[in-house]
Amino acid sequence: MNAVVEVGMTLNYVVDSTCTKYRDLYAIGMAMEEPITYGVFHKQILALALKLQKEGIRKGDHIAILSENSQNWGIAYLAIVRIGAIAVPILPDLPESDVHHILNEMQVKALFITQKQIEKIYELRNELEGIIITLDDYTADISIVSVITFATFLAEAITAYDENAEDPVFPMVGENDLASILYTSGTSGYSKAVMLSHKNLTANAYAAADLMDIPSGSVWLSILPMSHTYEFTCGFMLPLLCGGRIAYAGKTPTPAILQKLCAYEKPFAIFAVPLVLEKIYKKRVMPQIEKSAVLKMMCKIGVSRKLIYRKIGKNLLKFFGGNLKLMGIGGAALNPEVEKFLNEAKFPYLIGYGMTESSPLIAGGPSGDTTIAIGSAGKPISGMEIKIIDPDPSRGIGEISICGPSVMLGYYDDKESTDAVLTHDGWLLTGDLGRMDKRGNLHVCGRSKNVIVMPSGENVYPEAIEHKLNTYSWIVESLVVDNNGQLEAWVYPDYEFIDDETSGVSRAERRQYMEDLMENMRAELNQRLSKSSRVTKVFERREPFIKTATHKIKRYLYSGHAMLG
Repeated sequence: MNAVVEVGMTLNYVVDSTCTKYRDLYAIGMAMEEPITYGVFHKQILALALKLQKEGIRKGDHIAILSENSQNWGIAYLAIVRIGAIAVPILPDLPESDVHHILNEMQVKALFITQKQIEKIYELRNELEGIIITLDDYTADISIVSVITFATFLAEAITAYDENAEDPVFPMVGENDLASILYTSGTSGYSKAVMLSHKNLTANAYAAADLMDIPSGSVWLSILPMSHTYEFTCGFMLPLLCGGRIAYAGKTPTPAILQKLCAYEKPFAIFAVPLVLEKIYKKRVMPQIEKSAVLKMMCKIGVSRKLIYRKIGKNLLKFFGGNLKLMGIGGAALNPEVEKFLNEAKFPYLIGYGMTESSPLIAGGPSGDTTIAIGSAGKPISGMEIKIIDPDPSRGIGEISICGPSVMLGYYDDKESTDAVLTHDGWLLTGDLGRMDKRGNLHVCGRSKNVIVMPSGENVYPEAIEHKLNTYSWIVESLVVDNNGQLEAWVYPDYEFIDDETSGVSRAERRQYMEDLMENMRAELNQRLSKSSRVTKVFERREPFIKTATHKIKRYLYSGHAMLG
């Protein structure tokens, strides 16, 4: 049986056409497990959609998904939008209070959840309407909330679907209809509910498909949360569009787990946040060079450094299974030193820049373009216009503004915030600062809200200083803040490194070691910075910074001396 044919750039049309075209190819599954084919995937989506409809879910209803990645997550999402309902993906790392806020504001008619998340809704058990379905088939011995397992729900759906003599009838869904509402976990505090249409999401996926040649049957290892637009569009819709097979990691992608999964799956593509590459660079690449005086010396010479980096790059490709053709890097800025290594190592990476409000990709690649500048986000994607508002006369830096088919409809129930960023003629003010170079590359310099204006009147971009701090092997992450006109840096050290270096010494000696390390680093760092950008003090932070889903530090939580760990 076939679904009602959807016209235009809806998610439903994309799924129907791709599942017909690649019917017998594998589509989706957990890594190192048997996947399901596009044909089976399609049938499960349609059957589940019909079942949701029979449960009373209607076009325009809000259905939440609070879950870790799995093929069931994808089936649930696509079944929701099939009937014109609105999917509300919730980041699994959000605290209980945020989950309560979202579920209360959205007034969801059904909820897909997992065992890891279910405690977050216990306090809402008397307020939640509709069915609660456990995507991981969790059933509690002592049930605080009444649930039905996904396996049971889907089995009932398949039976009803098979017994249905006629094609299922679903509401007509248009490309401009609302498909999803996503809550940002931004760096500037207040979380907004971004409304994305079917066309927003499909236009972005089609534009991403233009960045390189993607063969059908290629394997995509998914390690980022599907509830974030970066992974949803680039790691879910894009491979489905091209007939790829998605393999979900199912675990936190530590280097050891990543290596094991890659050895088995031999992925064609992985989308990652910079933190993944930066960890591998610090833990696997730099130690090889640092422990050899000869290699350290050779790396100071351009030609020999490139030869060494290319050899390390080949080993890095083996680490990722030996078949990697695309490492998409986005969600936050990549450290320039790490990108320089990846470039000279001939590692197959592409930097992307985007935001939830643009579904998310704005610029990136394209693959093979030799005019892409190191440190830039590449070229605007197909259909996306970029202009720089009020550029600084000397450096050309201004606010990045964008226009295109993947720009959001607006913020849910928040006209004031929508009007503040969306102009009447469809331009979105990103709040990011950047410049375009002569070759059409977008260079992102930081958030406009983060710029520190020094007493001299000079603008300082703290992200640029943090990148330099984070190149030190003993620093995991850092944050630069303004304290009464002086720049201070907070660093979260790599305590494994500190423990190794101070093994067998007293607490007082360890304390002195840390103080000397920070002060020597500060003096060395300041030699690499302009006078107005120099750091006056460095403080040790004893616990990680609180971060967003894409590992950007929530800067609004930290100011001045409010950061003692």
